[in-house]
Amino acid sequence: MSQTTQNTRIERDSMGEMQVPNHVYYGASTQRAVLNFPISELRFPRAFIRALGQIKQVAAQVNADLGHIDATIADAIVQASQEVIDGQLDQHFVLDIFQTGSGTSTNMNANEVIANRASEILGGARGSKKVHPNDHVNFGQSSNDVIPSAIHLAAQLSIEKELVPALLGLQNTLGDKAEEFMPVIKTGRTHLQDATPIRLGQEFLGYTSQIERAIIRLNHAQSELSEVALGGTAVGTGVNTDPVFATRVCERLSTLNGIEVRETGNHFQAQSTMDNVVEASGVLNTIAVSLMKIANDIRWLGSGPRAGIGEIELPAVQPGSSIMPGKVNPVIAESVCMVCAQVIGNHTTITIAGQSGNFEINVMMPVIAHNILQSISLLAAAARNFDHQCIKGLKATSKGPEMVERGLAICTSLAPVIGYDAAAAISKQAHQTGQTVREVAREKTQLSDAELDRILNPESMTQPGL
Repeated sequence: MSQTTQNTRIERDSMGEMQVPNHVYYGASTQRAVLNFPISELRFPRAFIRALGQIKQVAAQVNADLGHIDATIADAIVQASQEVIDGQLDQHFVLDIFQTGSGTSTNMNANEVIANRASEILGGARGSKKVHPNDHVNFGQSSNDVIPSAIHLAAQLSIEKELVPALLGLQNTLGDKAEEFMPVIKTGRTHLQDATPIRLGQEFLGYTSQIERAIIRLNHAQSELSEVALGGTAVGTGVNTDPVFATRVCERLSTLNGIEVRETGNHFQAQSTMDNVVEASGVLNTIAVSLMKIANDIRWLGSGPRAGIGEIELPAVQPGSSIMPGKVNPVIAESVCMVCAQVIGNHTTITIAGQSGNFEINVMMPVIAHNILQSISLLAAAARNFDHQCIKGLKATSKGPEMVERGLAICTSLAPVIGYDAAAAISKQAHQTGQTVREVAREKTQLSDAELDRILNPESMTQPGL
């Protein structure tokens, strides 16, 4: 190693020498990628770097146990990897998301950072290769199995630690509101038109069940993501790795994180496709659709307060207009809808990227990693905020119950008694004259007030029965 300036050092890779800033831990391969991909400001998120650090750490432990690398070198790699895991070296992971499609540049970024830091730990200088990025840190691995494995691990952990707890909190709050609002009877709506009565609590019970099913779907996504490509190396054959390497690494990763991590049963599909992530993204897409439905319903139910539906009152969290004094907008629900739109767009990108598995490797893995992890993070944050800033503070108004008697669809309960056509005629007359269904039925039928009270009882119409 030779010094070229006060601020740089010379590092070498298989293509030759590169000047690298003195203060960084990465080496020549990373520096080439820095120069090759000045595309965006997007970088791999913390969850991915953490997962990558864990894989490198556990790989060193397993390779030392198997006698493939020196124990002293392995210990230094473990220590350096822990610094990566803890986020102490994040500033040295500098590469753009839009890079080599396999993520090789980022795998080498990790190898070089860990190798240089481990060399320091052993008393060597950065660039000395006392610990080698390929021969030691990357032993038994390839970018082609490490990067998809890191995506799976990071996504599974983010779902487990972030998204599922956020959705459980939202589910519980919606369930509490369902119970609180169950006595409130209002007019149901289909096609944005009046329908038979429903309890406000029953509407919220539907939202609660949407989130409950979202969590069930996430459990399946986690199972898909638990399968990793480690052990397949370059093309799925496992060349240059110990046959037991991947199994032992997966066992350690499982123990370390308290989740299931398992070697794939077919390395050729695991490395030539990203089907598992596409399916997991599909679940996130479905959750986004569910959350957008709920958020839009909340916005509409709270619209007004005087010229809209106004059946619930949303918490006032900020002024809604720079020109209209006193206006308050459903801003939390709006932010949820924007998050959902972003997640749906992310899924489209992941879908397109997922079909780019040309022969033995997918060549859009970095953008898949970015989008799946962003979707998980956004949904978790939006669900938590929706829960705390909006749903918890919802209040029912008197407007829903007040409109039930004037609803036209309550004539539905007359149909089994007087027939569909006669009931429809009553509804039409009530609409034309502004009368209630009860008032018209009193004129047009022989039913007594007591019979009308029984038949047109909105409470009985919120449950099965004639």
